[in-house]
Amino acid sequence: MNRFTTAQGGLDLVRFPENPRETLRAWDAADEYLLRHLDGAPGPDGSATEPVDLSGSVLVLGDRWGALATALAARTPQRPPVQVCDSYLAQQATLLNLRRNGLDADAVRQLSTQDAPPERVDVLLVRVPKSLALLEDQLHRLAPALHPGTVVLAAGMVAEIHTSTLKLFEQIIGTTRTSLAVRKARLIHCTPDPGLVRPADPWPHSYALPDGIGVLSGRTVVNHAGVFCAEHLDIGTRFFLQHLPAAPRSGGGGPLRIVDLGCGNGVVGTAAALTAPGAELTFVDESHQAVASARATYDANTGPDRTGTARFRVGDGMAGIEPGSVDLVLNNPPFHSYQASTDATAWRMFTGARQALRPGGELWVVGNRHLGYHVKLRRLFGGCQVVASDRKFVVLRAVRS
Repeated sequence: MNRFTTAQGGLDLVRFPENPRETLRAWDAADEYLLRHLDGAPGPDGSATEPVDLSGSVLVLGDRWGALATALAARTPQRPPVQVCDSYLAQQATLLNLRRNGLDADAVRQLSTQDAPPERVDVLLVRVPKSLALLEDQLHRLAPALHPGTVVLAAGMVAEIHTSTLKLFEQIIGTTRTSLAVRKARLIHCTPDPGLVRPADPWPHSYALPDGIGVLSGRTVVNHAGVFCAEHLDIGTRFFLQHLPAAPRSGGGGPLRIVDLGCGNGVVGTAAALTAPGAELTFVDESHQAVASARATYDANTGPDRTGTARFRVGDGMAGIEPGSVDLVLNNPPFHSYQASTDATAWRMFTGARQALRPGGELWVVGNRHLGYHVKLRRLFGGCQVVASDRKFVVLRAVRS
């Protein structure tokens, strides 16, 4: 299940964090199609192609679990490929898969989507992301590094590539065409046009929050590209903001410690900061774009007179937070991993929250009613309380004993 076969041999690949019971692979048909094309394999119509020259600067954008970066590192040890990722979990998966295949960590140069890109890119390989906005922003950031001879090749499943996807490549990079589909995967070929007049990058995007959501009513939220519901406040978060704890208290002698777990654009944690001015806030998310958004949202809504502190962490949930040190965790967990629906992320978040909370500390969760989070919370905490509910969402409170 974990063996990824390429023209250069097999690779042992897993997702991160590694779970022996996990049945989802760390690659898909789009990764396979792209690597076969790099090797010069005949196309689906039988036409011959030349192998792509990988001796120059190679950049991989949006590699989901490190399959592409690991495969390229194995074949170009003299010049490590550059991997640009928004996902901390994808970065850690890459490091894990490099080790599993006998490669050093420096066999791939890792950058986040917030880092400055290389000055020159000779081969740009793109895994089409779920977020069209993230693709738009990253193409804008990378376009100055391209030259007329740069090979630009993108891959995705058919369901991920739309007319709007191709339009972005056309508008920002140059002439674009697509391949025939193979096993429901497709390639995008793009030729950089140095004379192309590109539109301005619209990201990050700011807007005023609506009324009726508590302390943040009418305030500003800042979203970098790729953050969930970047154009407007999603209804689940709106419901959560209306039912946050009114006056949380510290269980010890120090300041109140609050964690916005899976912080997204940081509106929930920022609301908590305004409600409890002296609190210590930690914003954590596995997305670099999300944490940058949370920092910008917090800065836009808290002034120099705020007495508390705020920390912003890109990481895997509550990992790295001292056990028993937290008074309150606020959480709106995701339930998708790319195209797959899964509760694995929520379960890890709940488990990590319980470990980090002090006795008497509370976890507040919002989620769709049908996800049944109350069952998991009862198993972990011994019980949970329904704070509020409507036809679609529920806010749950669990207390660490």
